[in-house]
Amino acid sequence: MHAEKKIFIKLIPIMLTFFAMGFVDLVGIASNYIKKDFGLSDSVANIFPSMVFFWFLALSVPTGLLMNKIGRKRTVLLSLAITLVAMGIPLIKYDLIFMLISFSLLGIGNTLMQVSLNPLLSNVIHGSKLSSALTFGQFIKTIASFLAPIISSWGIMLIGDWKLIYFIFILEGIIAFFAMSKDNIKEKISGKSSSFKQSFALLKDPFIFLCFIGIICHVGIDVGINVTAPKILTEKTGITLTAAGYATSMYFFFKTSGSLLGAFILARFSHKRFFIISSIIMLTAAIGLLFFSNKIPLYVCIGLIGLGNANIFSIIFAQTMLHKPSRKNDISGLMIMGVFGGTVFPFLMGIASDVTKTQTGGVIILSLGILYLLFMIQKIKVTQ
Repeated sequence: MHAEKKIFIKLIPIMLTFFAMGFVDLVGIASNYIKKDFGLSDSVANIFPSMVFFWFLALSVPTGLLMNKIGRKRTVLLSLAITLVAMGIPLIKYDLIFMLISFSLLGIGNTLMQVSLNPLLSNVIHGSKLSSALTFGQFIKTIASFLAPIISSWGIMLIGDWKLIYFIFILEGIIAFFAMSKDNIKEKISGKSSSFKQSFALLKDPFIFLCFIGIICHVGIDVGINVTAPKILTEKTGITLTAAGYATSMYFFFKTSGSLLGAFILARFSHKRFFIISSIIMLTAAIGLLFFSNKIPLYVCIGLIGLGNANIFSIIFAQTMLHKPSRKNDISGLMIMGVFGGTVFPFLMGIASDVTKTQTGGVIILSLGILYLLFMIQKIKVTQ
């Protein structure tokens, strides 16, 4: 019991930081408000989430190399500090240039956080329990994602400003920073670093490569539906953006619920079967988005995509961690680099929507990512 208590104490700062990791998902509802406030097109508005997720492409591998030198915990603390700066900017100055800077810093901080926090968790939780623990971390992360559009709506109702979300999230980020700084997590820091060539050489491993593309698709689906769900609702039902913002909350409510269920299911049942069911649920829901035009069925489809996508990341990431445990930092950098799917998908979805003059174009792009996950099932073993 004493050992379990020590593990629990070590997990508290980690889970507070997982919540801070969820700050990145406010870019979905934020980009919709920015589009409205500044009168932007879909293509231009989608540059904002792209500015966040571009940094996962540019900095993930360098962050993995940095971790080898300064350690995972110090990298997490650095990520929290950058995130706090990013969250403070909109409260000081709200225009397009400063929002681009804020989104960029949010992306940089989140890149460092995702690359370092997931393997830091493996210093506390080991072996087959890691996938379940990662899923629980994703559950905590999605609570922040779920709350973002709700708090933004509250901000409009209470003070007439959706940016209340930034003030509230800053407070949580400060708590996470000080809790993590006091956390006693033992880790070995070799002081040595792999080279870029050695890190990217891991992609020659077919399993690692397939997982890398899988992460791109998972995050692309996540960010894509986050950004597009309110637009689908306003286009097909005519409701206001403030009301449609709850579609994003519906997505993250189901994703949060799915992550909580997954934390228990993955500890007991076949990961591969769970992966198959999750992918089929998402594909069915995406087809529904193409054909339904009433509010309730659309909400259900958006929610089901959240349910299906809830545990994809944890399954893929845990499998790669266990595939080559001696290269966890480098593999983590590569996998999180795949988060740049959050740049690619909204950009392509925005173009497709502008070309088709309907959000159907965006949903088609989204569906291609889901089809890859179904293809991935045949190529790899995702087992318990």
